[in-house]
Amino acid sequence: MEKRVSLLRLLLTCAGILAYVAAGSVNGAGAGSWPDRPVRLLVPFAPGGGVDTFARTISPRLSAALGHQWVIDNRPGAAGNIATEIVVKANPDGHTVLLGQGTTLTVNPALYKLPFDVANDLRPVVMLTASQYMMVVHPSLTAKSLREFIALAKAKPGALNYGSTGVGSPLHLAAELFKTRAGIEMAHVPYKGGAPAVAAVLGGEIQALVVSLPSALPHVRTGRLIGLAVTGPARSAVAPDIPTIAESGFPGFEVTSWYGLLVPAKTPERIVIALQDEALKVVQLSEVREQLARQGLAITTRNAAQFAAQIRAETALWAKLVKAAGIRTE
Repeated sequence: MEKRVSLLRLLLTCAGILAYVAAGSVNGAGAGSWPDRPVRLLVPFAPGGGVDTFARTISPRLSAALGHQWVIDNRPGAAGNIATEIVVKANPDGHTVLLGQGTTLTVNPALYKLPFDVANDLRPVVMLTASQYMMVVHPSLTAKSLREFIALAKAKPGALNYGSTGVGSPLHLAAELFKTRAGIEMAHVPYKGGAPAVAAVLGGEIQALVVSLPSALPHVRTGRLIGLAVTGPARSAVAPDIPTIAESGFPGFEVTSWYGLLVPAKTPERIVIALQDEALKVVQLSEVREQLARQGLAITTRNAAQFAAQIRAETALWAKLVKAAGIRTE
């Protein structure tokens, strides 16, 4: 009898183990088992740029927090679409992550024929930080405020030139959105990068430029350029004297460049939540906050649902603007 009871207990124990294993195979590994190997962080731009610098700021902390190395994989080209496609096609197990940058992800659907659908093939995890731009002008202009600049542009339709880092680039679209809201005409002059565009406005080759804060501030502080307004929802902590476009007569105007993490669409919820929570902890570390501040970045977080909603809203905004302005990349 005792042997039968022992055998029954053994069978029940084995059955329980098999049931646990089966549940794991259906629902995925337990939350504590992710990650179980190095995580590949796809960066859609070359080393040395803002996105890459941000990746190298957070990846060592994510490695330490999650117990496995986060390996940066720079895949520049095609306006970020190469890196995005790699993530879209990756195994949705949380070991391939995209460091997305706005407005790249939200603009590209309107500018290119993509081999993937951003809305359906990617799953937003968390938005971590954002930076805003500054509209600057050459000091030779009589305009010293945004209102004066608009008045000058309206008095001379099409006579003023503004630069950008290329057709369809975030700086181009930010300026186009401002043109639309202000009801002015300016000629667009695209350059191959931020440095040539800044050099052009410093030299008076163009009169205006929407540019990143780190690129603008040194020249604004020395008087070589005049800062008219910033594009974010609030004044920048590093340039508190420069008003926002919104407070200068255009309520609701907001253009920021955010950084966030995205994964393949079918990545399990438990991995998305775990990654979201750890990433939010990392950007709140004091040393990380200090590094980001030096890069001109502000901690601006959105959880998975909020991040997804923001991407949808921005995608609709840029699609409308691209169509109305007739912007083409070919």
